[in-house]
Amino acid sequence: MAYSSSMKDGTEKKPAISYWAKEEIVCPACGKKFKQEVMHQGGGRTIAGKLTDELHRLYEPSKKYGRVYPLIYEIGCCPHCFTALFWKDFKDIRDAETWGRLMQNQEKRLSMVENIFPNFNLRFERNLYDGAAMYYFAILCYEDVDIAYAPTFKRGQLCLRLAWLCQDLDAACPKHNFDYIAEVFYRKALFFYQQTLINETGRIESIEVVNNFGPDTDKNYGYDGVIYLSGLLEYKYGQRENQGLRLKKLEESKKAIARIFGLGKSSKSKPGPLLETARDLYDKLAAELSDNNVFSDDDE
Repeated sequence: MAYSSSMKDGTEKKPAISYWAKEEIVCPACGKKFKQEVMHQGGGRTIAGKLTDELHRLYEPSKKYGRVYPLIYEIGCCPHCFTALFWKDFKDIRDAETWGRLMQNQEKRLSMVENIFPNFNLRFERNLYDGAAMYYFAILCYEDVDIAYAPTFKRGQLCLRLAWLCQDLDAACPKHNFDYIAEVFYRKALFFYQQTLINETGRIESIEVVNNFGPDTDKNYGYDGVIYLSGLLEYKYGQRENQGLRLKKLEESKKAIARIFGLGKSSKSKPGPLLETARDLYDKLAAELSDNNVFSDDDE
């Protein structure tokens, strides 16, 4: 969150987490300008903690800056027409029909976001709550983006990140249903990650334009990360009403993990942490399938 460099009331200024970029963004949808808030790098603002099985980097709060959420600065949202995208896409997307659809659906987006995140702020320094609202705007916006810009994958990544942010909101402000909202977006992330794989293998929607698969901001785990997360999200958040369908999907995920990661054997071509989490997931999938008497040729 950005703060003014001077405090007129004489109080000590708060340390800056972010700043306003000199060059304003011209929204291609409505043609109006708005400011870009950018997070400062270094200076002890982020203290890296553990990496979760969802490849989410946790950060420890610092005495000077408190708890910082790097994810909230990755999205830009026009305060005039509520078009929200990854900052890079405001310049990269050159499809006129996309911008037209985004303008046409601005009121619908606003209504949907206000149902979950009322009283958000888009004009001043963002906080965790505002950042979560911007992510939801972006998820809705990419529904209108042409498939040439890989909107399916981006919606999956955004849904996963929004689930993380809602968990943070629940920790900061419990008993406001943010835990339930997180579960909803985890399931949406599951759908979009798996649809990404279907679209890519079926040559329906290419992901070649994606330069960072994340899923978080600290490391790019590439396409292997997409395959891993598809299996992990199925294991953790997939439906459980139809047991036969669940076991079928888990078996498919187990085979994909075995094929990509070589059953967890070391490989210089793949990030070490991803190998470790993939091996752990493989073991969990194998255990559940074994408990239900489901076996495959790659069982050890």
